[in-house]
Amino acid sequence: MNAGLVAVLLSLLSAVAYAAAAVAQERLASRSPGTGLVRLLGSGAWWASVGLNGGAALLHVVALKYGPLTVVQPLGALTLVAAVPMGARVAGRRVGAAEWRGTAFTLLGLAALLVTASGPAPEDVLSVPEALAVAGTTAALIGLLARPGTRPGLRHATASGFASGVASALTQTVTVAATDRSGPLLDVQVIGVALLVAAFATAGLLLAQTAYRGGLGAPLAVVTLANPVAAAVIGLALLGERLQGGAAGVLLALAGAGLAARGVVLLSRAAPEPDVVHEEEHPVAAVLALEPGTASPEPALLPRPTTGPEHLTPL
Repeated sequence: MNAGLVAVLLSLLSAVAYAAAAVAQERLASRSPGTGLVRLLGSGAWWASVGLNGGAALLHVVALKYGPLTVVQPLGALTLVAAVPMGARVAGRRVGAAEWRGTAFTLLGLAALLVTASGPAPEDVLSVPEALAVAGTTAALIGLLARPGTRPGLRHATASGFASGVASALTQTVTVAATDRSGPLLDVQVIGVALLVAAFATAGLLLAQTAYRGGLGAPLAVVTLANPVAAAVIGLALLGERLQGGAAGVLLALAGAGLAARGVVLLSRAAPEPDVVHEEEHPVAAVLALEPGTASPEPALLPRPTTGPEHLTPL
């Protein structure tokens, strides 16, 4: 089977597993709010969600062995696409029109990206100096984005996406280098880069949690989009990955990226039907496996004043 097709199939399975884990964790949290760690450790449902997350991560790592970063990383947006019907079915509601539009835009955009970014199995890996340069540059960007200032949620979300994308790029280097039989399995390159993977993966998780404190919709979209951007830059600049089709391929890729971005934003902010959802439940909570009520309400869902001059539209 073609290596690129294997990477796509593994990425699809990874996205479905991540989505199933998120929905399972959300349902567990909604049934047992405030459950402590000790009780969670005794829950079979919780361990099942942990297993789904672990399996999804393993599938993602194997996909990076067979496909370029420009293919594997954008397909991570399919986690949102898969979580929408899963969450709706578990919650006993219908998928909303905005969610269908977001799904369509995301799938069309990813299809365009796959046409232009498809390529052979990766062979090049980051050298130790290149990995250190990527790590240093990313750490500096994270430091700038995480500094105190305005709009911290979006800045922390961008930093989280960059950290996670770099972690995936470094993971590909570890995977390819470790499976290359020309050298020892645990050489300095593999061990050193693996430590960087752990550092950036942890940083991405912590930054994402910080970003979601001020609301979920926009930060979720930024994290989902910044991740493949960072990985694609590394793949194109340092790993010899190329877009197919010349100038026309570049234009198609940009159009696909725009469509996918629009779809991700719609999926991140789409609200369920109000007659079947509790008023405290946030539309993104099911995707992020957070307790209902922990997310701040979307501005579009806030009630409008019905008295006073402020409800009038100025001429």
